[in-house]
Amino acid sequence: MTVTDDEELIGRTLDQRYVIHERIARGGMASVFRATDLRLDRVVAVKVMHPDAALDDVSDRFVREAQAAAKLNHRGIVSVYDQGIDGDTTYLVMEYVPGRTLRDVLRDEAPMAPRRALSYLEPILVALSVAHDARLVHRDIKPENVLISTTGEVKLADFGLARADDHDTTTEGVLVGTVSYLAPEIIARQDVDPRADVYACGAMLFEMLTGAKPHAGDSPLEVAHKHVHEDVEPPSSRRPGIPPYLDALVLRAMARDRGRRSPDARVLLHQVRQVQRALAAGLDDDPDLTRDLLPAPGPTPPEDPAFAPVPDDVEPTAPVGGLATVWDHQPTTTVAEPTTTLGATAVEPGPRGPDRRAPRRRRRGPLLLLLALVVLGGAALTGWYLAVGRYETVPNVISLSREEATKTVEAAGFTVAEGEPAFSEVVAKGAVIATDPEPGSRLLPDETITLTISKGKERYEIPNIQGRTVEEAATVLGRLHLTVGEVTEEYSEKIAAGGVIKSSSHKVGDRVKRDTPVDLVVSKGPRPIEIVDHTGRPAAAARADLERAGFSVAVSEQFSDDVPEGRIISQSPSGGTGYRGDTVTLVVSRGPELVAVPDLKGMTEQQARAAVEAIGLKLNATRNPFAGDDARVRYQMTNAGKKVERGSTVTVFLS
Repeated sequence: MTVTDDEELIGRTLDQRYVIHERIARGGMASVFRATDLRLDRVVAVKVMHPDAALDDVSDRFVREAQAAAKLNHRGIVSVYDQGIDGDTTYLVMEYVPGRTLRDVLRDEAPMAPRRALSYLEPILVALSVAHDARLVHRDIKPENVLISTTGEVKLADFGLARADDHDTTTEGVLVGTVSYLAPEIIARQDVDPRADVYACGAMLFEMLTGAKPHAGDSPLEVAHKHVHEDVEPPSSRRPGIPPYLDALVLRAMARDRGRRSPDARVLLHQVRQVQRALAAGLDDDPDLTRDLLPAPGPTPPEDPAFAPVPDDVEPTAPVGGLATVWDHQPTTTVAEPTTTLGATAVEPGPRGPDRRAPRRRRRGPLLLLLALVVLGGAALTGWYLAVGRYETVPNVISLSREEATKTVEAAGFTVAEGEPAFSEVVAKGAVIATDPEPGSRLLPDETITLTISKGKERYEIPNIQGRTVEEAATVLGRLHLTVGEVTEEYSEKIAAGGVIKSSSHKVGDRVKRDTPVDLVVSKGPRPIEIVDHTGRPAAAARADLERAGFSVAVSEQFSDDVPEGRIISQSPSGGTGYRGDTVTLVVSRGPELVAVPDLKGMTEQQARAAVEAIGLKLNATRNPFAGDDARVRYQMTNAGKKVERGSTVTVFLS
């Protein structure tokens, strides 16, 4: 299928159900599109086989492997919803995982810190363990097939989907994306078992730690040759500072002799968790762990029957070039029972003597040898039983629910006990995180296996710490296994200085991981406001300006001979700074004070003067020269009752 063929699919509806939108990925065998499931109204990913791939038997294998992958029900594996054929189009409907791939993460972050790299590898191995338990070998583990959702969930994709035609495993563009992670036995066209996936996981870990692929070359063929003929270097040779036990983990996973590798993903997962514990403890070296993880020297050990390769006379269910293999061959053993024919031989009578006793002595030797062999066999059988035969293998119940794990352990002949539950970011709540002893250990029947049950993801709720001091907030957060992050300051009219206003990184009630830093915004108290002096300004304008700045305004009035009416005589406070809600007092001029002119008629000059001066007025008296001492006011220029400014002069005539 060319790019043009892909474009023709956009907008098309498959089986009147799946509306194809944009293409989101393209491989050697199929292209992947974002689509809408009209029936269930959800977004899905639809993988459409290229027409050239569908022309031969690959189409049938595509369907068979899709069915096998669909049986894997695990949150770490991309779910398969549907499969079908619409005309000439063979397609597979899968879970749509928005986000990015591990390849994108490698471009941004590699080389990674060891704990960061293992945090990505661990969920991959958890998912892959489920596949290996189901006897399914992925065979195309690589960063492009590891999806990381927008919520950080890691999912393994492309179970059972080819990346190349199996008749050509060296063509540029076909093997180049995969050859960096292929195990030597795949390149050599040998039978494949879970250890091929272990090798690929080791190659990905090498690349995460160093930022480079384990083997490099000018062509895919050169890289493939190195996988088969050259041992990988320790990651620390590329990036100093990597602990020896982490080197050992990579070297074991990528041993060219697969008999020296970890037998499957679950064993590698156990080893990864051992390394994680060592890293968490801050160990620069752990000789015992390094020794345990290094590949065993010497010739290939005997094959574990549980992972015996498929015999040559059994055709694998998928080609080498990227299809997952359903590993369902069950080896059989045929025991040929010996047949013995008993016959009689005629013996000529003869004289008695040594020649007749010799055959009896010769027959006694084999009988004694047979008896010795029987005794030795019984002793060996007894020794085997005492040392091995009476023991049973601890079953692997990791990720099973409490009920399923209990049934499995009891069915194997052991007693079940529960230890202290623990949190897990990978194993769902109520499922088994670990067992003591570990899976694969040998115990006597009826011995106790202790299950560690998952409490689910460890999350803590962000508390309401508004108004508390930073020290008080740190105490509250510490009790919840959280920490104080970045502290910033803001003015606040409601929270006193030094009190927490809010968290700038989380909302109250948010659920977060242990040791999450919580950023705090701390109050600096009310914001200070500059006080402007409005003395002499119109009272209305002054009041509006002060209230707009956030102050409360108190106003009083006062007569003034100097300040015009309606203007500010004085302000308190008249400068400096204040805070919102503070009161500023204004004294407003009522202008000069007016007084009413008294009625002075009939008063003597002395009486009239006393009357006007008592209210702040002055008297201008004009006397009739012919009047005597008994002269009285006969006329006043300013009418009685008229209001005049204090200090004005009232003129009167006396006669």
